[in-house]
Amino acid sequence: MDFQQKYDGYKKLVENFLEQRTRKKGISKVDEAMCYSLSAGGKRLRPVLLMATAEVLGKKGYNYLPVAGALEMIHTYSLIHDDLPCMDDDDLRRGKPTCHKVYGEAMAVLAGDGLLTLAFEVMLEQKNVPGDVLVEVAREIAMCAGNFGMVGGQALDLAAQGKTLTAEEMRTLHSGKTGAMFIAAVRSGARLAGAKPEQLLALTKFADLFGLAFQIRDDILDVEATTVELGKPAGSDEKNNKCTYVTLYGEEGAKALLDKTLAEAKMCLEMFGEDARLLSEIADMLKMA
Repeated sequence: MDFQQKYDGYKKLVENFLEQRTRKKGISKVDEAMCYSLSAGGKRLRPVLLMATAEVLGKKGYNYLPVAGALEMIHTYSLIHDDLPCMDDDDLRRGKPTCHKVYGEAMAVLAGDGLLTLAFEVMLEQKNVPGDVLVEVAREIAMCAGNFGMVGGQALDLAAQGKTLTAEEMRTLHSGKTGAMFIAAVRSGARLAGAKPEQLLALTKFADLFGLAFQIRDDILDVEATTVELGKPAGSDEKNNKCTYVTLYGEEGAKALLDKTLAEAKMCLEMFGEDARLLSEIADMLKMA
């Protein structure tokens, strides 16, 4: 089976799980808004990373769909809130009108809240994992999603608008806003699969560098790609007066940094040999054509 088939297979498993898990509706229209954004598509990269990491350690990734699916719920909630008028004020996400454009700003806020809360309910439905391991996984995901990670990074991003940041400040910002949930995905897959300390350390370093590469590439694409290609408004960084890796290093400099970061990330996987092939190929997805 080639890489694309493998990736698409994992992605389909996630799609099916999310569809089945959200069939049960609550007491209001917020469920519709939640499902609108959750089913809008996307690469499902974070859950696939979790499952691919478990595979590195000899386990079947599909055994951990509840935790993987929960990561996608958290990611989708963050996109809903990120698109709000008080944040980036975007009208398009994954090629469709953003949640607040369809359901109104208040309902979009509640849809994000609902997905974040549902994520931990779903996560704790994970079976065939020692209880102490699952609790630690949930704790780490919460930390990566909160003020030490994604939410903290988003706050730094808002505070940085209109300012020129240093490379170190950029790294801190994006390690939270973008990188933390990639670390959560990889570390969760590793912990669920019983990683040894040295394996967990190597995979954590990989995830950290992967997150940096992802952000650099995102900054480049915001300049070079079209709105149709991105599925979200192109040029939004310039519109919001944000300091990016392109404004800091220039387009060619950012591309060189991307290549360097990806090479370093893949070096972290060398200890796993051929078992890390899927993770390595996922990293290759971030290369610029």
